[in-house]
Amino acid sequence: MQSKDYGDDVLAGDWRRPRKGQIPEIPAEIDLVVEDPGSGFCGAVVSCDKFGVTLEDRFGKRRVFPLTKAGFLIDGRPVTLVRPTAVPRGPARSASGSIAVQGLRAQVAKESRIYVEGLHDAELVEKIWGHDLRVEGVVVEYLEGVDDLPAIVAEFEPGPERRLGVLVDHLVEGSKESRIAAQVSSPYVLITGHPFIDIWEAVKPEAAGIHHWPQVPRGVPWKEGVLTALGWGDNVGAAWKRILGSVGTYTDLEPELLGRVEELIDFVTSPPR
Repeated sequence: MQSKDYGDDVLAGDWRRPRKGQIPEIPAEIDLVVEDPGSGFCGAVVSCDKFGVTLEDRFGKRRVFPLTKAGFLIDGRPVTLVRPTAVPRGPARSASGSIAVQGLRAQVAKESRIYVEGLHDAELVEKIWGHDLRVEGVVVEYLEGVDDLPAIVAEFEPGPERRLGVLVDHLVEGSKESRIAAQVSSPYVLITGHPFIDIWEAVKPEAAGIHHWPQVPRGVPWKEGVLTALGWGDNVGAAWKRILGSVGTYTDLEPELLGRVEELIDFVTSPPR
């Protein structure tokens, strides 16, 4: 005898779709795990804005999906992801984690400066510490390498009211950079640096969407070797935009860089003794 409660074929129709009006709306909170049914991509929410939601799978790969109705699955059931309601949680923070100064107006720049090696270094420092530097009135300038650092420092003429902080790539014992830095001696100059061959490596691999930064053989230009190993083509500028775009806050950077930049900011903004 045929049941009155079921049709002829219990598998007919879309079993994933609830009846009309029963698709729940779920806030896309950080770490919520969902699946895109179209591609099968499953990952945790890492960000959500008006353009869509970014998911990261267990391998660190990230993809962005639109916030469409019934566009995702949770435990096999369709849901509609919506932007979470912003809840005030104390004072606003800048990208560096410091308390953001609201209504900030540009100050006259101090004579003290922070020098970094290249344009990429300067752009990364600006993205994370730009707010802090504008609060303090400190300008970041970039050099094209540090080979002429002693002459550059002498030309700057550091003093009690004119301090200079220098961030150097690959500042490790025995390196060329360490030997150059040792030639500079002044109480008004602080030279510090990170151990990475290039500032790219200061971005955490998971933030950049890769498993690890490749090892590049000696004699091969580092950036070009990285692009080849990652299969990112040969456009260094495009690769850097991709990396820089993956950085949102200080948590996306390695602590070896964070501590050194904070140290430089403190040095050039401390009152004269």
